[in-house]
Parts: sequence; C-alpha cells; structure tokens
Amino acid sequence: MLETSLGLIRFGFSLLFGVALTVSFAGIRNTRKNNLAVGCACVILLIVQTGSWWFYGIDLTSKLYPLIIHLPMTLFLTLYLKRPLLLSAVSVLSAYLCCQAPRWIGFLAGAVFGRRLADHIFYIAAVLVAYYFLSRYVSGSVRELMEKSVKSCLLLGAVPFFYYLFDYFTTIYTDVLYRGAEWAVQFMPSTVSIFYFVFLILYYAETQKQAAAQRERDMLAAQLQLAKTEFATLRQLQECTNVYRHDMRHHFSYLQGLASKGRLEEIKEYLKTAQSDMDAITPVRFCENETANLIFSAFSNRAEQVGVLLSVDAKLPDEIPLSDTEFCSLLSNSLENAITAAAACPDSERRTVSAKATVHKAKLLILIRNPFVGEVKMKGELPQSHFENHGYGTRSIVSIAEGHGGQAIFNAEDGVFTLKIMLPLGQ
Repeated sequence: MLETSLGLIRFGFSLLFGVALTVSFAGIRNTRKNNLAVGCACVILLIVQTGSWWFYGIDLTSKLYPLIIHLPMTLFLTLYLKRPLLLSAVSVLSAYLCCQAPRWIGFLAGAVFGRRLADHIFYIAAVLVAYYFLSRYVSGSVRELMEKSVKSCLLLGAVPFFYYLFDYFTTIYTDVLYRGAEWAVQFMPSTVSIFYFVFLILYYAETQKQAAAQRERDMLAAQLQLAKTEFATLRQLQECTNVYRHDMRHHFSYLQGLASKGRLEEIKEYLKTAQSDMDAITPVRFCENETANLIFSAFSNRAEQVGVLLSVDAKLPDEIPLSDTEFCSLLSNSLENAITAAAACPDSERRTVSAKATVHKAKLLILIRNPFVGEVKMKGELPQSHFENHGYGTRSIVSIAEGHGGQAIFNAEDGVFTLKIMLPLGQ
C-alpha cells in the first residue's frame, strides 16, 4: 500500500517537475495571470493523469502520456501563452530529457537497496534537487539559445527529440532495450556522439563569427578614437590661430618701427613670413559650421600635398545636432577615401574631389564624388578594400549613419565613385 501511494505521488511529482521546467525553458513571464494559468493547467493535467492511472493503470497511462500530457502542454504554451510552436515543443522535449537523471538515480537506489520504495523516495528527492539546479543555472541559457534563432532552437531540440523517440519506442511501447538489442543499446550513444561533433562545428563557426564581429567593433572604436584625436588637433590649431590674431597688434607695432626707419626690405620679408605662418595655421572658412570648416580646411591641405584639387560647397549652419566626434569621423573617413582614390589616378586632370554638404528639411545631406582607377568590388552595398585590415572607414560611415536613422549609399560607375549620406537631424 505504501509503495502504491508513493508511486502515485512520484507520478505527480514527475508531472509537476516537467511542467515547471517546460514553463521555465519557454520563458513564460512570472506574472499573476501566467502563474494562475499554469497552476490551472497543472491541476487539469494532474486530474487527467490520475484518472487515466486509476482506470487504465500505470503502463497504459505511460503509453498515453504523449497524447494526454505532452501534446496538451505544447498547445497550451502555443495557443494560450502565445509562445512559438517550435519553442514550445522543444521546451517540452527538453523537460522530458531532464527527467532522465532523477529516474536513473531512483533506479540506482532501488537496485542498491533492493526495494521499489527506495526507487520512489530517491526519485522524488532527485527531482527536487534537479529542479533547483536546472531552474537556477540552466533554464536561462536554454531559453536564450532557443530564442536566438530557429536554427539554434532546432539544434538544441535535436537530442531531446531523438531521446524522446528512443525512450518511448524501446522502453515504453516495447522492451527491446531491456532485452539487450544491439541496435537499441547503440542508438543513443551514436546519436549523442553525432550531435556532439555537429555542436563542435557550429560552436566553432559561431565563435569565429563573434571574434570577427569583435575585431570589427574594436576597429570602429579605434576609428572613432582617431577622429577624436584628429578633431582635438584641429581645435588646437584653431586656438593657435586665435592667439596669432590676438598678437597682431605686436606685429603692427614692429612693422611701424621698421617703417619709421625706412627699412622696406625687412618689412617685405617680415610680411612674407607672417603670411606664410598665417596660411599654415588658419583654417579656410567654407560655411558657418566651425567643425566642418576645420575638417574641410585640413583635408584641403592634404589634397594639395598629393596633387588633388578638393572642391567644397558647404552650406551648414553653426549648430548641428550631431556630436563633433561623429561628424569628424563621418567627414574625415569620406574625404580621406576620396582623396586617396583620386591621388591614384595617373591623369592629373582627373584628380579632383567634389564635396557638397547642406541641411535640407531637417536632414544632413553629404555628397562626395571622386575618380578612381581599376575596379571597385562591392560586397552587398559596401565597397571592399584591396588591402587587409582596411575598409573600416566605410563601415564607420555606415555605422554612424544607421545609428542616427539615416543611410549611406555607395556607387561606382564610369570611373566615378559617389558617396551619398543622409542623416535625419530631428531625432
């Protein structure tokens, strides 16, 4: 009588363990409504299970379990709790797989003590320990992996699915496993080994992908840091210009002294030197925006040094709701790529870069054109660099544009490369 009662309690614990783990794996939020719904489902399933056990016995109830417990639980998660069907099914299968360890502990205890009662007691204790461990340390990871993608969910559910089929067809619907059929004995070890190597292959591919993504993030961060440094240098150059302008009265005083003594040649030489110094540190003014003036001025000098004519048409207001660092990175990468490509043209007359920038209808619009030689290969919508560890400038442009809800469009046609950038400024 005690063994029968404990066996029924064990059956109930098994159901509650499976339902609780299924709900945890499926990512059901811990709300009053959900808890009430799950509680009602547990009560209904317990009633169905107990009634089946009472009328048909435990053996037939075990065989009917997929229809009276597992299928209704999957439909409950899908139809009422609005979880994807695949995720719901994998959650149920995974919870069923987790029942194996407590069941083995119960079998082991029964064999050691030689009593079915020990099997029930150790099974119930193992279920409680297993639920604590799995809900605390495992369910979160399983849930994230299943929600990551359909492919990940299928991969995660493959072993529980095959184990489910294997267990029912070799131990519940038949007894071929207990009769020692070789194919049955070898099936699960073979399945586990196959999926182990499949997991290794996919895990390695995923780690490689993550490593590549991390390298790209590091390079983009370096690009942004470089833009910060470059902008700081330009800002310092502007400060030097302001200081030089402030000191103009001293220059005029010195020139007046030379003029009073009639030293005309010295005056000419001094003016020539002062003019050269001023040209070297004074940014050309292209528009009202100070940041744009600094960047366009710096790249005009760079272009001139490599024999490229940079034509700038900028109509930008003093204030743009974009950080100086991002604006500097956006313009600097665009102009640097354009000037580099133009400088490689053998025909000196083609070495021209045109840059237009304006704000129209609360959008920052940038258009840059430059000639190029050879072929520009596109991967998706991004031009690909011919050199290893290059091409991060274009990705930085796209990253900043998309980060502000805009877009960057690259086009190479008839020897002319065009970059169009559009950024909404009202966000």
